[in-house]
Amino acid sequence: VPKVKASAAFPSGREATSPDARPMHRVASLSRRVAPLLFLRNMAASSLPGSLGQPPVFATVPPGECFFGEEWAPVPLVSREVVTHDTRLLTFGLPEDKILGLSTCACILLKCGEHDGEPVVRPYTPFSANPAGKFELLVKIYPDGKATTWLDNLAEGEMVECKHIPFNVKVQYPFGASKIVMLVGGTGITPMIQALHAILGNPEDTTEVLMLFGNRSQNDMLAHDTLINWAEAFPNRLKVIDVLSGEPEDSDWKGERGYLSQELLEKYGVQPSEDTICFVCGPPPMYKALCGPRGDKELTGTLADMGFTAEQVVKF
Repeated sequence: VPKVKASAAFPSGREATSPDARPMHRVASLSRRVAPLLFLRNMAASSLPGSLGQPPVFATVPPGECFFGEEWAPVPLVSREVVTHDTRLLTFGLPEDKILGLSTCACILLKCGEHDGEPVVRPYTPFSANPAGKFELLVKIYPDGKATTWLDNLAEGEMVECKHIPFNVKVQYPFGASKIVMLVGGTGITPMIQALHAILGNPEDTTEVLMLFGNRSQNDMLAHDTLINWAEAFPNRLKVIDVLSGEPEDSDWKGERGYLSQELLEKYGVQPSEDTICFVCGPPPMYKALCGPRGDKELTGTLADMGFTAEQVVKF
C-alpha cells in the first residue's frame, strides 16, 4: 500500500501506536497464533485478496475514535481487486501511522459522485479490521447502481470523500450474549464480518454464532470462501447456513433454498432465550419479513412471532 502522509487532506486521525491501539494489536497477534493449523494452511494457500484471505483479527475500538469525523474528508483509492464477476475489494489509503478506528459493526459514509446535481451518499461497513494505513471495502457492483458503478470506475489515486457520524454506531463488543444468530442478506454480510472479527479473533471469547445467509444464487454469495475458512477454523464457534432464493432448480446446489422463514430458523434451533440475541442486516424486504423496518424500534415480523423481544434483536 503506498504510504500516505498526514496533510491538510487528512484529519489528524487515530494513531496506530497510541496506548489504546497497542493492546489491540497484541490481542490480534495472539489470536493469529492460536488459530487452528488447518486454517493457517488454508490461508497459506489462499488466493483471496486482502483481508478476505486472513484470519479474524480482534481489533475493537470504542466509539468516538474514528479517523473520520462528521465533516467530509478525502482519501485515495489505493487498489481495486476483482473478487467475483460483480464484487470488488477496494483499498483506501490512510496516513501510514493511522488506523481507521471504527467501532465494531459501525459504518462510514462515502460520497460517490453526483446525480442530477446532488451528491450520491452511501453507507459502507469496512471488511478489514482496523489495520494501519488503510481500510478495505467489499463492494457489490450493480449495473444501475449510481454509487457502485461510480466506485467501480474510480481510478487508483483518485480521492473519495468520507465521514462518520455517531448514528452509524448500532452495537458494541462485547455483545452480552453467549449465542448470536446472524440473519443476513446479500451485502448485509459486512457488519457481520466485523462482529466475527471481534468474536473469533478474541481467544478468550466463547460466543457461539449461527449465521443464516440469504443470497439469490451461488454466484451472488459474498465472502463465501472467507466464511468457509472461518467456520472450518472455529467449528464449535461458527456455523454458516447458506440459503439461496433464485438458484436454478437443475444446478448442483444441495443446500437450503428459499428465504429466511420461521420454519427455516426453527429447523436450525433458533429460539428466544436470555442468552441469545439476533443481528439482522439485509435488503428492506428482509427486514420487513423478519423484524420490521430497519428504522422502527418496534419489533414485528417473524422474530416477534417466535417470541423474541425488541431488546434481543439488533437491526443494522
